[in-house]
Amino acid sequence: MMIGYGQDLKFSTYYHHKKTLFDELPNTENEIIFLGNSITDMGSWAEFFQNPNIKNRGISGDITEGILYRISEITESQPLQVFLMIGTNDLAKGKTKEFTFNHICKIVKEINIQSPGTEVIVQSLFPVNPEFEKFSGHTGNTEKIKWVNQELSIWCSKNETIYIDIFQHLKNNNDDLLNTSYSYDGLHLNGSGYKVWVDAIRHLLK
Repeated sequence: MMIGYGQDLKFSTYYHHKKTLFDELPNTENEIIFLGNSITDMGSWAEFFQNPNIKNRGISGDITEGILYRISEITESQPLQVFLMIGTNDLAKGKTKEFTFNHICKIVKEINIQSPGTEVIVQSLFPVNPEFEKFSGHTGNTEKIKWVNQELSIWCSKNETIYIDIFQHLKNNNDDLLNTSYSYDGLHLNGSGYKVWVDAIRHLLK
């Protein structure tokens, strides 16, 4: 099988298409980077916030190891802020909650080392909902997601890192499942879901 030069088979073709695209894009001053998987990838962040400094660096299907593999492109511009949300695909691929948590922390540490002036905002993993009978590998992980979020909250508090709990904004009032008003598949957000997310983090944007 032929693969592209330097392509790591651990990651998808889409991942490599996006990564190499990001590598070619020019750096700008005061970038605000949204970093994550498909849920970030699908968001129209610069339009939501009416801010041309915002760059979408989400890649559908990405995992914590994928973020670490491409972290130098993120830090190269010495961005003003990085909004990080990653981990649900790790759990869906069978990684333990401990692995997922530790690798999210590792991402934050790497950004701090490579770009010490960057403010990192760690966003919670989002709730999921099996009601739609889609993405079964993801939607059965509620307890693991809650554990990762709790540990991230504690770790961020101890390490002077901003943590924002989006989970609480997106879940049902009577349980910890993703509110069906905010999704059509139990994993990804619809427009209403993105509006909730945007409103929850607007005060943090510089």
